[in-house]
Formats: sequence, structure tokens, C-alpha cells
Amino acid sequence: MIISASTDYRAAAQRKLPPFLFHYADGGAYAEYTLRHNVEDLASIALRQRVLKNMSELSLETTLFNEKLSMPVALAPIGLAGMYARRGELQAARAAAAQGIPFTMSTVSVCAIEEVAPAIDRPIWFQLYVLKDRGFMRNALERAKAAGVKTLVFTVDMPVPGARYRDAHSGMSGANGPMRRMWQAMTHPKWALDVGLLGRPHDLGNISTYRGNPTGLADYIGWLGTNFDPSISWKDLEWIRDFWDGPMLIKGILDPEDARDAVKFGADGIVVSNHGGRQLDGVLSSARALPAIADAVKGDIKILADSGIRSGLDVVRMIALGADAVLIGRAFLYALATAGEAGVKNLLSLFEKEMRVAMVLTGAKSISEITRDSLVRELGA
Repeated sequence: MIISASTDYRAAAQRKLPPFLFHYADGGAYAEYTLRHNVEDLASIALRQRVLKNMSELSLETTLFNEKLSMPVALAPIGLAGMYARRGELQAARAAAAQGIPFTMSTVSVCAIEEVAPAIDRPIWFQLYVLKDRGFMRNALERAKAAGVKTLVFTVDMPVPGARYRDAHSGMSGANGPMRRMWQAMTHPKWALDVGLLGRPHDLGNISTYRGNPTGLADYIGWLGTNFDPSISWKDLEWIRDFWDGPMLIKGILDPEDARDAVKFGADGIVVSNHGGRQLDGVLSSARALPAIADAVKGDIKILADSGIRSGLDVVRMIALGADAVLIGRAFLYALATAGEAGVKNLLSLFEKEMRVAMVLTGAKSISEITRDSLVRELGA
């Protein structure tokens, strides 16, 4: 087992959450090979320790899309985050703003963008899928603009939902799902009171606002299955690039050729990601895919990465491999489920401290000084 603060939060979240919610967040696709390797491959990367470098002055700050960040981290978009704590997206966004980093709202959030964006003293990011319902997409983009969103994260690695077998076992999906979820909620009273009772309404806020009627958890899986679009291609994104005048990131890149296509398309950034191992099992971990992508497009486009990041050390590793910044997902969701906004604030504080230790002991005084020279080269390389 890899020990980190997020490991502790994961164990606490498992105790508190109904199983269907814990396993929905914790699980991956098929046999979960990629899910495991996201964490293991990243943790296995050796940092190069340096000493006596006068590290009295050190800064984690960076600038991304004309936005100053206290550290090169943003909270990733996570669907149904509002089911993990009372109005969870709002609590997570407040924690991110307090830390001085961006929060990314998911298309399939519980809270609507109009609930979260006005309550935060810095612009949030917004994540969108390519869906068959182009009317919803345009409506979501218009509402995001109106709410002051500047940065769009466009997820392209979900033309079809992955096969997530844990969901069938846990009750998240399947014929007896509603009855099993009800029983699980009843046997987890802390969650049932805080979220189940006091955290209502339990619907997909952004979708319900567009449809004009509630779209609840019972509709969630079916709505996703019928609206994802396997015919997606780069041309389907052109109208969005024309419509959206702020920074636009393409999330779900694992191949250097796709990264080059994103540069040609005119994207402002990419997210090297395998969707946290939740889509195609057996693909490269983000840590293994990142170096080749950085070699192909570093300097032409901003490179972010996610999947498998569980500590501040992992952030440093990803930056050394070629990322400009990272997104963290499960790590903050476990903390959110355990202790709400305070849990996310604490986790981010721990990430910052871990980054500082790593930078001092690798001799990197700034984010720009974290390079591949910060890593131990493989024997014979």
C-alpha cells in the first residue's frame, strides 16, 4: 500500500459513505489495471536528492492562463461531487479559492453553476463533454460565460462510458439499484443526515436547469449512456472554439499525435489523462504517457496532467515529467467526503507542505526549476 494523507482520507471516506458512492468514486474500468498503475507508476519515480543549495527562498506560485496560482494544482471535475458532502461542489470550490487554486465544475455536478460561481471570490473552471444534445452544450457554455467562467475544460475521452463493474456490484447501477442505495443510506446515518436529508436537491443541477425539470440520480446512468457521442471528431469542436473566447483545454490526451492535433486545433492547453482509469483499462498510466507528450508539444501548449496523484510529491513528479500543472480528483474527493470544506483545505495544505519538502531536497527554488534533472535517471539511460 502507498501511504499518503489521501490514503487516510480514503479509509475515512469508505467508513462514512454508502458503498455505492464510495465504489463509484474509487473504482475504475474492467479489471482496474490502469487505475492501479496510475498510482504505482507515479509513486515509483525516484526524485534526485540535492543538498547544500541554500533553499531559504522558495516559491510554489505559478501563472496559468493569466491566472496566478499559489501552487501548480487545480481541483479536477468530478461528477456527483455534491453527493459526497452537503452541496459538495460548493464546499470544494470554497476550499480551492481559500488555497488560491482553481476549482473545476463538472457537467454532471449536483450543484448548478449558478449556485457555485457567485459564491466564490475567484473564477471557477467549467468542464464539458461532447454530447449528442448540442442544445445542452450551447446552453451550458452560455451559462458558464454568464457566471464569469474564463477557462473551459473539454473532456474528449468519453465518447462512450467505460465498463465499470464495481458499480453493478455496489448498487450504483443495475435493476435493484434504487432499493440497495436506499438501504445503504439508512445504514450510514451520518451521511444520510448530512447529505441525504440536508443536502437536497439531489439532481444534476446543470442538466436540470437546461431541461426545466429534475434529473436525479436514478436518471444519471441512463442519461449519460444515451447522450455521449461516439461520432465525435475534431471538427465537432470547431464551433466551440469559435464560441468560447477564453482558454480552452482538451482533457483526455494520452498520445503525442493527439497532443499535436490539439496544438493544430488551437487549444490553449491539454490534460494528459486516462480519466483516472475509468475508461479504457490497459492504456498507459498518465505518468508513463506524459514524457513523450511533453517532448512533442512542450512550449507550444500548456500541459496539465491528472490520474494517480495522491500527494505533493506526486505533483513534483508530474511537473518533472513535463507538466505545467496538475489536476487532483480522487484525493480531494476522499477529503471532501470525510470532512467537507475543512477536509479539502487540510489536504491542500498537506500537498503544499509535501511540495516544499520535495523542492528543498531536490534543489528547485521555483516551479520552473522542477525539470527532468530533478529525477534519477534510469540505469543505462
